[in-house]
Amino acid sequence: MSQIHTLTMPKWGLSMTEGRVDTWLKQEGDRVEKGEELLDVETDKISSSVETPFSGVLKRVLARPDETLSVGALLAIIVDGDATDAEIDEVIARFQADFVPANDAAEASGPTAQKIELEGRTLRYFDLGEGGTPLVLIHGFGGDLNNWLFNHQALAADRRVIAMDLPGHGESGKTLRTGDLDELSHSVLGLLDHLDINTAHLAGHSMGGAVALNMARLAPRRVASLVLIASAGLGTEINGEYLQGFVDANNRNVLKPQLIKLFSDPGLVNRQMLEDMLKFKRLEGVDGALRQLVSQLFPDARQAVDLRPQVGQQPSLIIWGAEDGIIPAHHGEGLPAQVEVLPGQGHMVQMESADQINRLIGSFLKAL
Repeated sequence: MSQIHTLTMPKWGLSMTEGRVDTWLKQEGDRVEKGEELLDVETDKISSSVETPFSGVLKRVLARPDETLSVGALLAIIVDGDATDAEIDEVIARFQADFVPANDAAEASGPTAQKIELEGRTLRYFDLGEGGTPLVLIHGFGGDLNNWLFNHQALAADRRVIAMDLPGHGESGKTLRTGDLDELSHSVLGLLDHLDINTAHLAGHSMGGAVALNMARLAPRRVASLVLIASAGLGTEINGEYLQGFVDANNRNVLKPQLIKLFSDPGLVNRQMLEDMLKFKRLEGVDGALRQLVSQLFPDARQAVDLRPQVGQQPSLIIWGAEDGIIPAHHGEGLPAQVEVLPGQGHMVQMESADQINRLIGSFLKAL
């Protein structure tokens, strides 16, 4: 029995309403397997590849390069088995007749980020999903909750998931007091108190991994498990040239070479990403906050805090991109944890290989 599958424009993050087709990586008539990358799509945040959730033959390519389409729009038809052209035409016609494009008004009625005042400082967070032990997503140095835009919604299918902007980042307050891990960790604990969450799973990327580890040290009973992605705090090495270059960068030409170091595919660093980052860096208080964090956490281009002894006190999953150019993957060796190293991936592995990361985290949490 044949199955006719519709491949549609994905939704990466709640603010995404459309995407521009960049390049098709497969051609009509090609056999494709579930999980294979079919095309590259660019949004106002980042470029990324679309993976097929189906196996079969790519029978029809409906979205052309440089075409901008709404989230949910039809990209292609994949057929598993045999199907006539007439049957495929019927599926396409029915889909197009029923499809309602996303629009800004519909998006505005959906979930939005929230802000609270906590100990005299604003904290922004995004709260999705329900049920189970909540999962908190903690971004890295210079990032914000949008670093999880390919992960948050997918992970929230199974449980409540909260992403936040750490102090000094995103739309949270920019003033830091000590600029150390304790201050950042207490801000996350304060958000959990505000949300009446006694125990949570923590997933931290880069500096956010060190924040998660330090939370587990400060308040072990409140941490159900740790997911550490390219985590700081597990060794002394770090790319000091990147840190200083990122902090000092004040225009696109200077910033772009630094951001490229985060990704295995430099093409992901698009103009919009650069503009968004520069806009953030020019906000009052950001430069001082970033320099304070570097001096406290990464002085002399080294990591100042060793949190390796904390790993294994809670169930722990460690994920690294093998080609990480910021924090080396060998920092994950020899730890009492499930360690997954993804070949060919860089520092922003949760964005570049989102589907695989989401599967790893989902499986890890379900097994607990």
